[in-house]
Amino acid sequence: MISKLKAAVAGLALMASPALAVDLEFYFPVAVGGAAANTIEELTNEYIAANPGVNIDAIYAGSYQDTVAKALTAARGGNAPQLSVILSVDMYTLFDEDLIHAFDDFATTDEDKAWLKSFYPSFMENSMIDGKTYGIPFQRSTPVLYYNKEAFAEAGLTDAPATWEEMKDYAGKLTKKDDAGNVTQWGVRIPSSGFPYWLFQGLTTSNGATLVTDNGTKTNFDDPKVVEALEYLVSLSKDGVMAPGIIEWGATPKAFFEGQTAMMWTSTGNLTNVRKNAPFDFGVAMLPANKRRGAPTGGGNFYLFKGGSDEETKAAFDFIKWISQPTQAAKWSIATGYVAPSPATWDSKEMQDYAADFPPALVARDQLEHAVAELSTYENQRVTRIFNDALHAAITGDKSAADALAEAQAKADAVLKAYR
Repeated sequence: MISKLKAAVAGLALMASPALAVDLEFYFPVAVGGAAANTIEELTNEYIAANPGVNIDAIYAGSYQDTVAKALTAARGGNAPQLSVILSVDMYTLFDEDLIHAFDDFATTDEDKAWLKSFYPSFMENSMIDGKTYGIPFQRSTPVLYYNKEAFAEAGLTDAPATWEEMKDYAGKLTKKDDAGNVTQWGVRIPSSGFPYWLFQGLTTSNGATLVTDNGTKTNFDDPKVVEALEYLVSLSKDGVMAPGIIEWGATPKAFFEGQTAMMWTSTGNLTNVRKNAPFDFGVAMLPANKRRGAPTGGGNFYLFKGGSDEETKAAFDFIKWISQPTQAAKWSIATGYVAPSPATWDSKEMQDYAADFPPALVARDQLEHAVAELSTYENQRVTRIFNDALHAAITGDKSAADALAEAQAKADAVLKAYR
């Protein structure tokens, strides 16, 4: 779906936008759940109304994968969008192909420089290369644990599990079967399709492992702590508290709503969706710990593409700066459940009122204290595909966790060797 958001060229800009009329293309991944498309359209229209010299075509490009593919194709063909929201983990790919600007080159005033430093450090780990900022956090997230409070009460449980051991124990108490022995409610559901590496990183991080080092050029897939995390994930199905086989990402919230699982791991970006559609009282908690608390960050950054005129690039920079300010960022976070990316946004009256009314919104923010960068390397899509394939091989029982991860490490080494 393509939405053309046009405003007549008239008068002077009201908000420090360029004096000359400019047309911008903005690629946005609409397939992110919640009220994303409507909110982006409202915010874009608001900016256009305040900046009569700027016209923006908001091009809703599909999934994250669809969006980066379309942006890369357009850029390689000399027709790049001026700006786009793309996964933070694709930063190395965009940088390696020399497709994006460093925001530092445009943040020349003290105000602009302060803006670049205003975001949570954990989000900036997937936004900077060699000390320069190439991505601006926008629809950022962490995975969190959602749980059905009614199912918990029925099983005699109150608080969410705090550790791996507790989660497996709770999941056993929450798993229900009918008279024929068929499972009617699983204890926990951790999706292994869509973004399997991302949720699995919640286990590797809490087990003290680091998946990537050396500025995105070295993976540690065969680390014994990673193997242990995968063995734990597989054991949830073997021990009968999670459905066997590959668990679908997109179907997980619906399974939660319908009582097919009492706990689920998914993005905080699903928070508004769960709030609107869960027919029961639910809770939100940080991911359970083993050696430590921990979770990866995730989601998308704004990127500023090369190839546009000076006027277009400056206008795109101005729009990105505007939409990431506390008032706009609060509106986005409240509408979608994504984590507001700066402390200043959380200090705004809008976010304080929202958090007071809906305390679960604070869980992902508080988890940032324990968060690490999402798995991101050069040739990221190839490397994550290798890793996902290894996870699937272990989950389906085709290979042991150790063998699958050893093979993945060898393949990733072959891909990344040239970048070291």
